[in-house]
Amino acid sequence: MGDDLPEGVTHDTLHSVELTGTFTPRETGTHTFGFKGLGHFKLTVAGTTYFDDVQRPAEDGDPFAAFFGAPVPHARVELTAGEPVEVSLTYTVPPPDGHPMRAIGFTLAHQDPQRDADELIAEAAAAARAADTAVVVVATTDRVESEGFDRTDLRLPGRQDDLVRAVAAANPRTVVVVNSGSPVELPWRDDVAAVLLSWFPGQEGGAALADVLTGAQEPGGRLPTTWGSLTDAPVTQVVPEGGELPYEEGVFIGYRAWEKQGRTPAYPFGHGLGYTDWTYESVEVAGSTEGTTAKVRLRNTGDRPGREVVQLYLAPSEPDPTRPARWLAGFASVEAAPGETAEATVELPRRAFEIWDEATASWSFVKGSYEIQVARSITDRRITATINV
Repeated sequence: MGDDLPEGVTHDTLHSVELTGTFTPRETGTHTFGFKGLGHFKLTVAGTTYFDDVQRPAEDGDPFAAFFGAPVPHARVELTAGEPVEVSLTYTVPPPDGHPMRAIGFTLAHQDPQRDADELIAEAAAAARAADTAVVVVATTDRVESEGFDRTDLRLPGRQDDLVRAVAAANPRTVVVVNSGSPVELPWRDDVAAVLLSWFPGQEGGAALADVLTGAQEPGGRLPTTWGSLTDAPVTQVVPEGGELPYEEGVFIGYRAWEKQGRTPAYPFGHGLGYTDWTYESVEVAGSTEGTTAKVRLRNTGDRPGREVVQLYLAPSEPDPTRPARWLAGFASVEAAPGETAEATVELPRRAFEIWDEATASWSFVKGSYEIQVARSITDRRITATINV
């Protein structure tokens, strides 16, 4: 997709765009070809035209799904491994008709022959049974995660949950690597030895993952979201009705909503483990209405060097039903060798004590007594201090 056309070509003169190339199959069997996009397309594989027509929006009428959702299959072709075939996709550009968006966008897609899922899962379980340790990589895909459409559930797509269960049953030393851009349900989390969240890694993701799995590096991340089941999620109404979405939950979203409704997630906001243990020893707080500084002293009580993310939550001493019970006000990371102490300095800005005043359309500082809760996550709070501002 793009709006940069070749020199000498304009949107007013552009008639069509053709992709032509040679495809060499790696497997013998039924290969599937298709595309994303809206408009007139012609798809030809190995000299046979499988589609020459207009592809229209889905029945739900969402035009973005045609560009960011799953590709539509249009050709299933029997191919032989190693024997190249010509593939072409021609897109006829519709007239602009005064539309302000002048970008050209479409996608040519291919899928290898698909094997039986039960057979693949059985092979994976057999391999795990013969291994010292099993590593299973699961993921979301652009079919379920996109900026162009809403998710319908929080499950991993396909049979991935079944795959993890089968491998874990075959080998209790199973590590699951989750490549996901947002929370997913992990119904097997208590049946595996470890869960490592890698989000969507970049080109060095493989090398970084190897370092973490072998212990050369420590996994140092903390969850910026709350992970649980869709059934327990406190805020799920995200579809406008009559063109309006009222946001009735107000400020109670994310971990604030989970805590207000007394629901326990699988993994709370701020959660994360490393390869060592930490003891929180003390906190000193000094500040005023212009800003507060907290100094946290902690000790690495494990037998490996490590990195810890110290999180500070503010909790008003006087409960206010219009405000969360506590909220993240600041954080800092420290590193220490086994047995060593470290000091984390966390600055709490004035903004951390303010709320939005709709009457004045400005931020308003809320004076009073606050408990500063030093924590490893929103639910794992270690030591506290009180400050009056």
